[in-house]
Amino acid sequence: MKVPLLDLHPPLKDLRDEIVEAVTRVIDSTRYIMGPEIDDLEKEIAEYCGTEDAVGVSSGTDALLISLMVLDVGPGDIVLTSNFSFFATAGVVARLNATPVFVDIDPETFNIDPEQLKATLAEMDEEKRKRVKAIIPVHLYGQCADMAEILKIADKFDIPVIEDCAQAIGAECKIDGEKRCAGSIGDFGCFSFFPSKNLGGIGDGGIVTVNKSELAELLRLKRVHGGERSYYHRVIGGNFRLDPIQAAVIRIKLPHLNGWHEQRQKNAQNYNKLFAESGLNEKIRTPLIMHPQTMQNPHIFNQYVIRTERRDDLQSFLEAQGIASGVYYPIPFHLQECFQYLGGKKGDFPVSETAAKEVLALPVYPGMTTGMQEKVVEQIKVFHHS
Repeated sequence: MKVPLLDLHPPLKDLRDEIVEAVTRVIDSTRYIMGPEIDDLEKEIAEYCGTEDAVGVSSGTDALLISLMVLDVGPGDIVLTSNFSFFATAGVVARLNATPVFVDIDPETFNIDPEQLKATLAEMDEEKRKRVKAIIPVHLYGQCADMAEILKIADKFDIPVIEDCAQAIGAECKIDGEKRCAGSIGDFGCFSFFPSKNLGGIGDGGIVTVNKSELAELLRLKRVHGGERSYYHRVIGGNFRLDPIQAAVIRIKLPHLNGWHEQRQKNAQNYNKLFAESGLNEKIRTPLIMHPQTMQNPHIFNQYVIRTERRDDLQSFLEAQGIASGVYYPIPFHLQECFQYLGGKKGDFPVSETAAKEVLALPVYPGMTTGMQEKVVEQIKVFHHS
């Protein structure tokens, strides 16, 4: 029995006819750029996330990029973000010729550490702090960063917050005792519809959630080259439009999203049980869930990530047994070749560096069987006892 890291067939099997019908509807409409599918999806995502508005864009990467553009981030500006994330989080900052300043992570949640964020700002003189145009916390693996503390820091220094929610649509946290969804907390919420996400399309796509009408207006302006009508450009933007075929597919999937979250959460709980029963808790660290009893979706498990000191050997062993796994992510930003101009070196961000050596994502997708999970844990036990 082979165990893939991700299998998109189970949900596709159930929804295939509806998806084909929706795609056909778009094709037959001949509305291939923008149109009603985009408009309706924006309303539905805003309602799901609890925001005033949402603006569909071409990818999760472009969601981050256009949000920074709305804030006029450019040369000389600074953006603070996690040192441990998918490349796009920092890459969009550099693309605008601004400077990404990295912050180390919490060792349990892998999200940006608010204490390290405070320390980073404290080390800056007043002139440098004035150049900080945004903070981008990442809700990694499907769990929100500590947004209550991050908002306090952002408010103190009057810095806008762009939530990187690419892996966390529907994840919840508490702000001042109130339940809030990822993307409804900061100034912008940036989502990806990449096929591997909990809510994935059949290609690239993304969306930005906002609570201020003026921000939504600027997002809509900049996603069409800054033009309110053809060939008249008020500001400089880009081609950041969401494909209506992707919007149509996402609209079919959205009503099923919470059910898929529940399946992932049950798979994660079963992993936790199996690891505890196997006696592997001395060798394997399972994911920490913040506030597990107080919300329905404190963690939506886009990834189920364990930590183990012999990660690379374990991954090779599992592969030989027909079990796929993934490393998200093997190199922190400060050690990436393209960011060497920033002067980062080994030892600068010890928590990120250790995580990069130890994290391993196990299959957790909806439709995964209990037998598959039992095989995964059984083979991890064999590895550690061999």
